[in-house]
Parts: sequence; C-alpha cells; structure tokens
Amino acid sequence: METCSLDETSICKQEVFAEFFKKQVKALRNFLFYRFGDSDQANDMTQEAFVALWQNCHRVPYDGAQSYLYKVANNKTLKVKAHEKVVLTYQQHGEHRVENYESPQYLLEEKQFKERLLQAIANLNETQRVAFLMHRIDKMKYVEIADALGIGVKAVEKRIHLAMQALKKELKTFN
Repeated sequence: METCSLDETSICKQEVFAEFFKKQVKALRNFLFYRFGDSDQANDMTQEAFVALWQNCHRVPYDGAQSYLYKVANNKTLKVKAHEKVVLTYQQHGEHRVENYESPQYLLEEKQFKERLLQAIANLNETQRVAFLMHRIDKMKYVEIADALGIGVKAVEKRIHLAMQALKKELKTFN
C-alpha cells in the first residue's frame, strides 16, 4: 500500500482538523493566556486562530498548520496589545491624570520624547517592530520570539539589532 497522499492528511478534512484541534487547542490557549493574563481573551483568540486556519485550510499544508496557527494568534495578539496601549495612553493623558510636581519644562520634554519614541517605533519596518516589541514590551527571549514567529534566533537578533540602530539614529538628535 502507498503512503498517504496530501489529500488524506489535508487540514481541510473535518476529522483531520478535529484531531489537530484536540492536539493543539490547550497549548495555544495557554500561550495566549500567558500573553494576555485573561482566560476569556485567550479563549476568544484561540477560537479566532482556529477559525482563520479553517478558512484558509486550502492554502496551509498540514505540516505548516501549527506554525500558521501560532502566527495568526501572535498577529491578533499584537493588534490587541496595540489597541490596549492606545487605551492606556488615552487614560494617562485624559481627565484622570495624576498631578505631577515636575517642572513644566521637564514635563514638556518628556512628552515630546515619548511622542518621538512612539513615532520612531512606528517608523520601523513591521518585522523589526514586531520583534522589538515582543522583546522589550512582552519580555520574550530571542528563542521564544523565534518560535512564535517561525524564524531563526539569528534572524530575531538581526531584527532587534537593526531596530535598535534605527531608534538610536532617530532619537540621537533629541536633547
């Protein structure tokens, strides 16, 4: 008898997808829970990642399904984190601002630096920005970033190094 053809192990087959789901759902949910710290949000994102996999099953080979699943989940996580940062920034600069007794000049310079830093991060290319934020904001190690993005550790090192160089260059003129 011949070995299984690609069609027999296609992630688009319901029984194959169901088995894959059973094997992966807990690990993915845990991964997302660790990222969010909120089980409801982790459950929602897990479900969205599996829906995306099912909707794109014809383009994803079985061997790449796990990587695809984590990439989708990671991208969705980054979007949610970015939104949370916007909300946090609004809350910090909104009516609930706590009085700060620093000099007005210091406060102005701090505000200008934060704006410039956020703009410099936004100006990074996507691959550098994602790796940089995962390392600096999410406190992930290079190996963890490499696994989550499906790239090598050296690629992560290079992306973060290039991001740091670009940020340093852009902020060098700020006094």
